[in-house]
Order: sequence, then structure tokens, then C-alpha cells
Amino acid sequence: MDNNPHYSKLTPISFLERSTYVYPDKPAVKYKDKSYTYKEFSDRVNKLAGALKAQGIKKGDKVGFLVPNIPEMLEGHFAPLKIGGILVAINTRLSGREISYILNHSESKVLVFDSEFGDIIEKIKPELTNIDCFVQIIDTEPENKNIDSIEYEKFLETSPDGDHFVDLDSEEDHVTINYTSGTTGLPKGVQYSSRGAYISALGNVMESSMSSTTNYLWTLPMFHCNGWTYPWAVTAAGGTHICLRQVRADEIFRLISEEEVTNMCCAPTVLTAMYTSKHAAGQDLGKVTVMTAGAPPAPIVIRSIEEMGAKIIHGYGLTETYGPITVCAPQPSWESMETADLAKIKARQGVPYLIAGDSLRVVDENMNDVIRDGKHMGEVVMQGNMVMSGYLNDKEATDIAFKGGWFHSGDLAVWHSDGYIELQDRAKDIIISGGENISTQEVEKVLMENDGVAEVSVIGVPDDKWGEVPKAFVTTRDGVTLTEEELIEFAKERIARFKAPKYVEFGDLPKTSTGKIQKYILRDREWAGKEKRIQGSNI
Repeated sequence: MDNNPHYSKLTPISFLERSTYVYPDKPAVKYKDKSYTYKEFSDRVNKLAGALKAQGIKKGDKVGFLVPNIPEMLEGHFAPLKIGGILVAINTRLSGREISYILNHSESKVLVFDSEFGDIIEKIKPELTNIDCFVQIIDTEPENKNIDSIEYEKFLETSPDGDHFVDLDSEEDHVTINYTSGTTGLPKGVQYSSRGAYISALGNVMESSMSSTTNYLWTLPMFHCNGWTYPWAVTAAGGTHICLRQVRADEIFRLISEEEVTNMCCAPTVLTAMYTSKHAAGQDLGKVTVMTAGAPPAPIVIRSIEEMGAKIIHGYGLTETYGPITVCAPQPSWESMETADLAKIKARQGVPYLIAGDSLRVVDENMNDVIRDGKHMGEVVMQGNMVMSGYLNDKEATDIAFKGGWFHSGDLAVWHSDGYIELQDRAKDIIISGGENISTQEVEKVLMENDGVAEVSVIGVPDDKWGEVPKAFVTTRDGVTLTEEELIEFAKERIARFKAPKYVEFGDLPKTSTGKIQKYILRDREWAGKEKRIQGSNI
């Protein structure tokens, strides 16, 4: 269809081409004392593409990137794509064993890594039999000279002259593979198509109201769902990427002020770290729009950040949906609501992205829509442009995920009469105590209203009488002392007594690199050596 005057393939590389054409001298990327215009950024992408092609990377070949949120990671989101290759962006907090598995499973042929992770790569290098070339970025840590690698800038110099664009065969061609966390087994490779990445990125431009005046701060890891496709979205808008290697509250506040940040994305835990920080006092976030997703935010998180002036956009999605696929779209009637009530409304996961269309349902076990009354619970299922192509080399898992023609999220939600969904729990996290369903998120939201609580995670733990009962794991704010009895009574005053935690444990919470609390670690510890015994269910 290349000669069809009514059609062109949807590809994110066109975003860079367009912004380079329209804004050649505008800052595209900033990092510490570095600043690249769109023309310079495009030239660097083309050199990386040419160097990869000269190394033998061709259509369908995979290129691994183990790199934090620095300019080279942005370049990695365009260069492989430009020559028909596939980016494999790897979680920088994974163990050597996990990194080795991902690189081997994806059959990556080139690995670009930051020298901070050189020791890990040195140890696993003998296992990486598919890697033909190691490219080392030297930023904050010295070069690891024990690895036979080429320094990144020198690698760019190996690029032949000329434009290295290679057209895709189809917009359904895969452009990236993102690996799931692997909390219930080996990680699965989630495949993103060129079309899906393009549409998801435009969805983010629209839902976050980005434009050429956007200054986007990288507080979300680019390895996580390709940064929810924001590397392409910000570029599509002609905005400026403000790179941030390490997410710290003081650095976030500094860059927001100095770079006049207009947009950022992050999990709720980052927002919690911001408003509970000693640097929070007097901060003005009045120009910042924050897309938060990755875990349902408690209303107090939304309220606290908006009281600092920011605008919160709450989204919901999974790795399998290119990141957020729903948004809690604001309604004119909300403008007159009290702050606390508005925060509760904004904590809902909302409706499908405008560009996603009518592609989301809440269904019972027979795939029938649940009643839209905000009470009946079902599983969230999706289909459409913003759903993955499938899992790499795993037909069985793909078939299970798409049973009935819809992608099954594994998330339980209620459907409100206005069409907005509200998550209640992961299917595996719901507590069934004596036949009664208890939403851990409902309990967590209540406990977060206590002024002394910074973060909380609730799971079901064994109980001889009820099968399982709620237990809360709590991190308190600095300088605050709380007791188990105080928090239990606090909950009992606000929700049904059987929903209140029976136990409370204080301390740090285990988290993923993107800030999600790892409930499975808490659950595995509590249930070690015990058989899960459920006293009935009313699902």
C-alpha cells in the first residue's frame, strides 16, 4: 500500500521527523549541562541507527538497553525503530539472572548499557551468547574495562554517512518488547506494534494536553512500558524532555522550578515521597500536570499534591496496554465539589482514552457486563489499538490472556452508573474472610487518611476461624509514632469492623523499581508453610 495516496504506515519515527522539520532549533532534550536541539537529537538518532545497521542489526533484530533516564535512553526509543529493529528496554533494578534471561529470551544481538551496571554485565557476559556487540555509556560511573565493549559516543562515530531509515513492512510490525515483572513465574515479553505505540503516544498527548510548550520531567522510568510511550508522545508534541537519572524529591522540586516543568508522570509512591519530603514546604506546583498510574492512588495522595498546586490526571493500565489506557476524565460538575470529595472521585480509574474508543468492560465469569451500580464487582477486560500484540514466544500465555476475544487484566473493579470504573483489587489480592469479600484497596485508602501514615499495604493473612483476615503493613511519616491499636481503631471508626485490619506491622515496604508495592513478597512471607483456606466466596 506504499503507493496508496490515502494511506501511510503509523510509526512513532514520524514524530521525530515532524518535530525536527518544524522545530529544528528548539531544545528537544536537556540533561545536566547537556542540551540537544531537535536537529541535534535527530542527528544522534540517525547516527545510532547507522551504527546499529553497520553492526548487522536488520529488520526484526532486537537491541537491549540497560540504561537509566538519560538522553541515550531516549535515543534508544527511536534508533532501532528507524531501521526496523526492536528495542528491549530492561529494568535497571533487576538481578543479573533476570537480565540474562531477558536478553537471551529476546535474542538481543546488541546490548547498550550504562557503566553503573558494568559489574552485573561483566558477571553474566559468558551467558549472553547472542550478543555480538556491547556498547558502554559512561555518565556518572567510570568505564568497566573488563568488558570488551565500545564507548557509546565512539560507537556513534562508526555510523556511515547518509540517512539510515528503513521502512517497516507493516504498521503491525513489533517495535519494542517490554518484560513483565515475573512475580508469578518467568517474565513474559510483551510485544508492542508500531501502530499501537503511535496511537498510545497520541492518546497521551491529548489526555495530558501537551504541546510544543511542554517541558516534560522524566520521573517515570523509560524502561517501564517504554515510559508509558511518553518518549514518543513528548516528541510528537514538539516538547522538551528533561532527563532525570535518579528520582529524588529534592531534585524533582529543583527541576520543576529551574526548568519550568509543565508535565510529569509517576506512580503514586513518587507523589507520596514528594509531599512527605522535608523539601515540600513552600513548593509551588501550579504549572505542573501530573499523570499518575501504576497503582491506585489513595485520595489523600491526590489531595496533597493538588494542594501544592499541581493538576492530577489519574490513569490506569498495564504493561499489556502500553501503560495507561483509561483516564479519570474531569467533568464540569466536579468544579463545585469540596476538595476531599473531589479527591475521592479522582481516585477512580475512569473511562477509556479518547483515542482508544469503547474498548473496556467490567465482566463477570461468563463475560457478561456487570451492573453499573458501583457495587457489583467484575474483571476489567480490554481490546483495541492499545492492547499488546501478544507475549513473545508464548502462545499458551497469549491464548489465556485473550480468552473470549478480550484481554483479561486480572484486576477487579466496579462500574459506576456514569460509566467510570473503579478498581477494587487484583483478583489475587482480594481477601475473602468468612465468605465476605474485602477490598485491600478500600482498607488502604482508609488507613492513608491517618496523618501519621506515609504508605500502607494490606494483604490477607491466615486465620483459623475466618480463613484469612486483613493485615496492614505501614510506613509512618518521619518523626511520627503510631501503635497497632491506634490504627486498628482508626479503621474501625470508618469502615465495617470486619474489614479493619486485625494486625498492623510497621516498617519499610518492598517495592518494584517503578514504585509498586510488592504484595506478593509480604504474602509469601505470611503464608509460608501454610495452606490458603478460604471460607466461601460471594464473587
